Amino acid sequence: LSGDHFSLPAITFVILFSCRWIGILALYTVHKGQFNCPGGGLLHSYLLILLILLASIICALSALVYVSMQGTISNPGPRKSLPKLLYTRLLLYLPEFIWAVVGAVWVSDSSVHCEKTVINVIIGTVIASWVIIIFTIIGVVIVFDPLGGKKTFYLTDSVHRNLESSQSGQLLYNVKNTATRVWEKRIRLLCCCIVQDDDHRVAFTSIAELFRAYFSDTDLVPSDIAAGLTLLHQEQDKMESCPKEPEEVLCHSPSSLVTDDLDIELENAARYMLFAAAAYGWPYYIYTNPFTALCKLSGDCCGNRPTDSDITGSDRHNFHFGSILKITGLQYRDFIHISFHNKIYEIPFFVALDHKKEAIVVAVRGTLSFEDILTDLSADCEDLTLEDVLENGFVHKGITQAANYIYQKLINDGILNQAFTIAPEYKLVIVGHSLGGGTASILAIMLRNSFPTLRCYAFSPPGGLLSKSLADYTKHFIVSVIVGKDLVARLSMPNMEDLKRRIVRIVANCNKPKYQILLRGCWYEVFGGDPDNFPTELDGRNQDALTQPLLAEESLMVHRSPSYNALEDESHLNSPPQYPRLYLPGKIIHIVEESSSRRLCSSDIKYMARWSNETVFSSILISPKMITDHMPDVVLKALNSLSQEHGSCISC
Repeated sequence: LSGDHFSLPAITFVILFSCRWIGILALYTVHKGQFNCPGGGLLHSYLLILLILLASIICALSALVYVSMQGTISNPGPRKSLPKLLYTRLLLYLPEFIWAVVGAVWVSDSSVHCEKTVINVIIGTVIASWVIIIFTIIGVVIVFDPLGGKKTFYLTDSVHRNLESSQSGQLLYNVKNTATRVWEKRIRLLCCCIVQDDDHRVAFTSIAELFRAYFSDTDLVPSDIAAGLTLLHQEQDKMESCPKEPEEVLCHSPSSLVTDDLDIELENAARYMLFAAAAYGWPYYIYTNPFTALCKLSGDCCGNRPTDSDITGSDRHNFHFGSILKITGLQYRDFIHISFHNKIYEIPFFVALDHKKEAIVVAVRGTLSFEDILTDLSADCEDLTLEDVLENGFVHKGITQAANYIYQKLINDGILNQAFTIAPEYKLVIVGHSLGGGTASILAIMLRNSFPTLRCYAFSPPGGLLSKSLADYTKHFIVSVIVGKDLVARLSMPNMEDLKRRIVRIVANCNKPKYQILLRGCWYEVFGGDPDNFPTELDGRNQDALTQPLLAEESLMVHRSPSYNALEDESHLNSPPQYPRLYLPGKIIHIVEESSSRRLCSSDIKYMARWSNETVFSSILISPKMITDHMPDVVLKALNSLSQEHGSCISC
């Protein structure tokens, strides 16, 4: 937590405690002089002392609110008295706890025979006290930083200047290990509901190291990040509203050849996106058909399990398979293999015959479980070495292991041989969305030598996937489809480091208190309007001065993490960094909203597609649509809209 974090929560507690105090005061006033019932004397003392205690708490919280609102994010000087007020409020929990126990004892005493209304109010007061105490304990557990003073030591420059000392080096090593263990415990707690084996433990350690490295060089708290994101969103909207140079795309002039090629790929992508979406099974089908899906699946899927297809993994009542049939429109006999098996680095997929496009389609599922999230977050880089492929390079470790699992299934288990035995003249097409898109891309690279004519369609794949050499190599057989401001397509460690620096810079130099930034940001996100023009210390500084960090910025980012230093290191003679810059696979189709019109119960959006390149996705864009643009139903809707528009143009 930071000192200015307490303003909004403390205001909420002031309102709650004030309502509680007024209610108890009204009860005391109405029943004053009527405490002659058995146990009434204790009740009189209980209410009187409770009123005094609540008044003290309200005063402490009010002072906490006032002090917390002073200063700015990077100027905590006016809030220097806040720790004393915080500990004062903490001390008041002791009598509050004692009085909650007294109230519970009084309520449970069978010898008390006062009015039922009075007893019910006291019960409500006791319950409220215990709820507040329990939630406070949970809150402290959540926000408590086990590193404590060790983190301050880790962030000091003196350690880096004195690393030749073996004692300092050993201490820094211990602090890093402690930070990694703290993150590992948090991840284990979040994943407590899944069975954990050796693969999980290795993944936990790798992901903990990633989080430790990313957050080790900043002194930001979650509310600082929220304030930074809303400021960046408003700044970004202001920049987009200004006249600017056309976006750098591959097709600067709409030649007929490029346009025809784009239209063909859009038509193919619209068809194959059905398979990528179908791989999600019944969750996607119910999500897109919330009112009718269960009835349709219950009617069609409760029959006997089909024996024509090779199905592995759990699929109760055939809901997954029934959903795939509904979404793709295929028949039972069109499926060669279906796997619902899901572990870390092992994701579901299916192989089917698409007679419309004369293709054998391998569709890989995207992120849908905790295991898939762990695969996504295993973002270390590893070498991909393949025979007869000169463009070997770095790839995303977790996704590569998932692709290798499917590769072994397809080749070693003879699944592709079986498919080509049935349809030898068909071409091989690999598709997937999100994690499935990244896995499909690396799987396509692995299968390219054996199947030179294969094609791959990666819908919204992760941005940090392939090194530059591999990304260029895949332009011959992979097409990536990105919609709007999709966050996942821009996710990579260098982009995340860039986002962190932007957040630190804009937050550290904003001259408004955090509560004003957050309130104005919430209003802007919900109701829109003009972006706020918050004054900053950056105003009026010349361009040369902007390259030097301000004192406030240095206070929030004491030193740069190794992965960020790698971005600015122009020398490539050193060993590669842990998280080098990785790119999207293949040629990229970027779909953006050209115009939209909202009606009472629906919205009509017109899309525009164009060939783009990887530089367009070298920065994370902040927008309410950064998540929704990634969803498979939005991608499918955009592709269908463009495909139908192209079809109507041909008919005209």
